[in-house]
Amino acid sequence: MPGATAVPREPGRGHRRAGAAASRPVGSPGRRPRADPTVRERPADPFETPGDPELDGTGDAPEPRTRRRAALVALAVAAAASAAALVAGLLSWSPEPAEPTGTVRPLTAAEADRLAALRVTNQRDVRSGVRVTVGEGRGRTELVGWVDWARPLVYLGVSGPGAGAEQGLVQATSSTLLVRPDPAATPAPAPPPLVPPADRWRLRELPAGRGLPAVRDLLLGLGAARVDPAEPEARWLRRETVHGVAVDVLQAPLPTHGQGAGARLWVDGDARLHRLTGRLPDGVPVTVELARTDRPTLRPVDALGGRPGLPRALSDAEADRLARLPGRLRAAGGAGLALAAPSADVRGTGWVNWAGSAAYLSVVEGDDPGRRTLVRARPGDVARLVVPAGGGAAPPLPAPAGLVRAAGRPPGDDVERLLDAALRAGAAAPPATAAVRIRDDRVAERVVDVIEVRGGLRWWIDSSGLPRRLELRTGRGVWAQLDLTPGRVPALPGTERATRPRAERR
Repeated sequence: MPGATAVPREPGRGHRRAGAAASRPVGSPGRRPRADPTVRERPADPFETPGDPELDGTGDAPEPRTRRRAALVALAVAAAASAAALVAGLLSWSPEPAEPTGTVRPLTAAEADRLAALRVTNQRDVRSGVRVTVGEGRGRTELVGWVDWARPLVYLGVSGPGAGAEQGLVQATSSTLLVRPDPAATPAPAPPPLVPPADRWRLRELPAGRGLPAVRDLLLGLGAARVDPAEPEARWLRRETVHGVAVDVLQAPLPTHGQGAGARLWVDGDARLHRLTGRLPDGVPVTVELARTDRPTLRPVDALGGRPGLPRALSDAEADRLARLPGRLRAAGGAGLALAAPSADVRGTGWVNWAGSAAYLSVVEGDDPGRRTLVRARPGDVARLVVPAGGGAAPPLPAPAGLVRAAGRPPGDDVERLLDAALRAGAAAPPATAAVRIRDDRVAERVVDVIEVRGGLRWWIDSSGLPRRLELRTGRGVWAQLDLTPGRVPALPGTERATRPRAERR
């Protein structure tokens, strides 16, 4: 149409040619196209507004195949590039550093209360499994076992490249430390047997503040009967999870002796300690892991008094057996002796003759196996003679002339006091009113009652009324044992009778 303004073609939409539209007279009827029998009409969409073929593109001619193929190729290339970029991103991805759960700050009132109650909580829980690492690298020592805050008692297996001569087992109270060295033990950390071995325990007095004594003091010091005072310098560091338990990591002095302001304590919401890191008084690093659910009942070795039992007054039958003890000892005549005195690291073998009021013993010290000491004892009188080792464990018979002629003196050390107590029991019974029954036990395949009398003596008496063991509590807190096997004994030096006792005439 002359003078008409050209309408720009909408991108991507087809239009009839302007010339064709202009050549058709306005209002003239158009030709009806011939129907194609192969094409079906699309059903009407109820939500579609009828449109002008000039605008909806239904009248556009189909696009050339070359253009469609090019578009498909471009899409495929773009998809491949996106996939490659995604894979490369996954392979090179690293997690963002965890956001800190907080900054170092003073403790809240609730956190300070939990820290103050930490040791009381341990005391109320009674026991816990422990794993302690002392030192680092090739100088590291591993200790695995248990701590009993109520008794108190520590029982550990010692291993690791830095254990050295301490490799083996340890039992310790707050004042006494016993070791059972075992150089052939496996070097891998492992807990000790629940029932401890009965033999080869030795008292060790090691320097305080380092090694086993420092570990003992640290572990036992984690229990207390009263709440601790507030620690104003304590700080909250962060939150963590230890074995599935949510904990707060606190920085504070160690609860024992105020050691080291840099100690870190992993404490849960119930004021239970799960982990501790710090330094011992000698500066060696230490880590303690607590297994709060590993809580077996511990049995102290006999040298530490054995099972605690439930002390009570003697029954009438038990008091009668104690009163009849001297007569039964004299009737038995004598007994074989086996001595174990961890406080002096000695072992001994010999005899006691109650009818003749004499004892004779051969004693070997652990640090000097090349010689032995012969001991002749009478009530209130002891003589000694040192001789070379050899000839078996029992003392030689007849006794050497030097021992027979040796001048006596009053009992002095633990061994002499124990022999003196055994001899005096044949003359007078301890008062039953000053005695208590500690527990029942077993020794030499016999059930016995363990009865403690005044002076720190314990008699292990069987149902027949004969003693099977005599124990003496030493000044170092260790019990020395004298195992007794009633029966015939040879003639001993120092016996008062010229005739043989009744037990030897049978």
